[in-house]
Amino acid sequence: MHPNETLLHAFYQAFQRKDYDAMKACYHPEAEFNDEVFRNLNAREAGMMWEMLIKNGRDLKLEYAEVEAGDTSGQAVWTATYSFSKAKRKVVNTIQASFQFRDGKIIRHTDRFGFYRWARQAFGIPGLLLGWTGWFRARVRAGVKGQLQAYMAARSASGEQL
Repeated sequence: MHPNETLLHAFYQAFQRKDYDAMKACYHPEAEFNDEVFRNLNAREAGMMWEMLIKNGRDLKLEYAEVEAGDTSGQAVWTATYSFSKAKRKVVNTIQASFQFRDGKIIRHTDRFGFYRWARQAFGIPGLLLGWTGWFRARVRAGVKGQLQAYMAARSASGEQL
């Protein structure tokens, strides 16, 4: 198995164990993360995003497959099942992940999934009616960006190392 493929297995196995510190350790210090809602996160922000999602997703279950990696790039498919928000709406989201590597770490991580499909599950009727619009997507992105900033500020204010 290629070392970068081993790295991806370590990343997803840590995710399954809800070990966000081990997930953070898989990222290069100059890493960048993007998905359909979290945009242009640096390594620190990406690590904090996983921590926030894991801590908030008490019933989060993760399965992964189709891991492939070579010297510079890799990919995987993973499915997250969890209850979304206070409404506890069940979400099953399948994600296509692509990776680039540098120095034995993840330097670029991009997750792609059907935003409209996810929005319908996560938000119910509002997601069904508006989830296909750019306005709704922008609103969700702004909301999660604010949540991540607030989470990081609270951690920092408590004296915890980010």
